This record gives sequence, structure tokens and C-alpha cells, in this order.
Amino acid sequence: MENPSREEIKQILDRAKVIAIVGLSNNPERTSYQIAAALQHAGYEIIPVNPTIDEVFGIPALASLKELTRPVDIINVFRKNEFLPEVARDAAAVKADVFWCQLGLENEEAYEIAKNAGMTVIMDRCIKVEHALTR
Repeated sequence: MENPSREEIKQILDRAKVIAIVGLSNNPERTSYQIAAALQHAGYEIIPVNPTIDEVFGIPALASLKELTRPVDIINVFRKNEFLPEVARDAAAVKADVFWCQLGLENEEAYEIAKNAGMTVIMDRCIKVEHALTR
């Protein structure tokens, strides 16, 4: 499993407009909430994906990626490693460009699923940190 170069990550973040965040919490104490808030503040449109919440930041949450009705640029994942293959299959089905797993998350099967579906795959990297490093 190999991540794109920092320059490629910068290009991904520069091109991206819409980020679906799988596992986004509506609890301000949670890392996913804090990162989503920072991304929204940086100008990205956020789509929350979490079956256990109704909304985040006033944005209705989707129960799964299968409910997406429009394209997204990045699928950013905050789920445990064992759930990553299932999320990768859902991401492949909606034809996302980038499958991005947060810091501490990596899974060989999910990597292969996403890569074989033509997605750029980033694992074990924090999107907020990468955004800050490439500005």
C-alpha cells in the first residue's frame, strides 16, 4: 500500500470541492467533527455519512454512501479498520475519485477494492494535517 506523494495530495485537495465523511460524529468532542468543521471552514462542502445521527452543522446525514445522489470528490473515512472493505465497496459503487482513510486506518483489502475501482487511495493520513501542510 502506497500513498500518493505530497504534491499529488496537494493537487487532490486543490481540485476537491465536495467531501463525504463516513463515520462523521455530531459530537464536537470527536475528532471527526473537529476535522469536518476545519474542512468546512476551509471551503469544502461536507456530506455527513452516519446512520446513527440526523445531521451535523445543519446538514442532513446520509445512512450510507449508497444514498449519495451526486458525485463527491473525496470519501474520507472514520471507521474501524475491519469496516473499511465494506466502505470501499460502497465507495466503488458511487464511483468516487478518492478513498481517504484517516490517521491510524489502513486495510489491505479495502486498498485493493478502492484501487481496482480506479480510485486514488490514501490511508493512515489525516486530511486536516495534509491540508495544512500543502497550503
